[in-house]
Amino acid sequence: MLKYTLRRLLGMIPMLFLISIVVFTLAKLMPGDSLSGEIDPNNTDPTYIAEMREQLGYNDPVYKQYFRWINDFAHGDFGKSVRYKIPASDIILERLPNTVFLGITSILITYICAFAMGTFAGRKPYTIGDHFIGGANYLGLALPSFVAGVFAIYIFAFYLGWFPSNGSVDISVPEGTLGWWASRFHHVLLPALVLGLLSTANYTQFLRNDIIENSRKDFVRTARAKGTPERKIYNQHIMRNSIIPLITFLGFDIVAIVGGAIITETIFTYPGIGQLFLSSVTTRDYSVLMTLTMMFSFLTLFGNLVADILYGIVDPRIRMD
Repeated sequence: MLKYTLRRLLGMIPMLFLISIVVFTLAKLMPGDSLSGEIDPNNTDPTYIAEMREQLGYNDPVYKQYFRWINDFAHGDFGKSVRYKIPASDIILERLPNTVFLGITSILITYICAFAMGTFAGRKPYTIGDHFIGGANYLGLALPSFVAGVFAIYIFAFYLGWFPSNGSVDISVPEGTLGWWASRFHHVLLPALVLGLLSTANYTQFLRNDIIENSRKDFVRTARAKGTPERKIYNQHIMRNSIIPLITFLGFDIVAIVGGAIITETIFTYPGIGQLFLSSVTTRDYSVLMTLTMMFSFLTLFGNLVADILYGIVDPRIRMD
């Protein structure tokens, strides 16, 4: 298992190298000139522009520009934001805690709701409650996150007034106090509900179907024949076998959070890295855009790695020496 994990980690290096080439190429193909954000917009002197272009290396061949960028990137120098005029790493580190907080909250909502609904539907299949949960799941699978977000803001923020519609914290509350943390949770709850509940459908259906399948297996019939109480059969024989595979989904959750956060944070004007990514696209903030794209790619590869490792831990049959 250790060798398999090391091989997967080493396999990520050429993948990240290829992704970096794609990211750099796409950034170069984007409309506009990144130099426009580096120079004084009030100085239109052609001599000044030519000197700055030469000084910043924009006249170098593309491959030299790429290797300079990837070398700086590997050493932790992600460049300077042309919009905020500060290092890109500072902006990302400022927004990252909000996205992590949103992601953890949405994962907790997903697992709690999926466990409750999946267990009920699995233990009482083909009942009214099971059909109701199934219908809610199909609605969650069919509803795009941006549509759910807009409806959630209209109903729970504007109409009912239960949640704020934007921001990550109330600026009037002193930082670090209990009220400040309560305000942060209040602001993150609505986008986390949208992000988490839409992911619940897959988990619920998986758990329901697995419980039904396990309840028909020989070891369950043997336990019933021995007179084992039904509650003990579900808790110790069926649930234990049905819940473990759900743990392997944790790796894919990391990938889902990355994709979902971009849309959800933008709709809720939640200041995380997802919103920062879209704003860097629209403002052509190349340094931030390229750094975030590389970061999202790494998280996607890391999420798949975590999922594979968890699969190997849960099911030793798929381990590779």
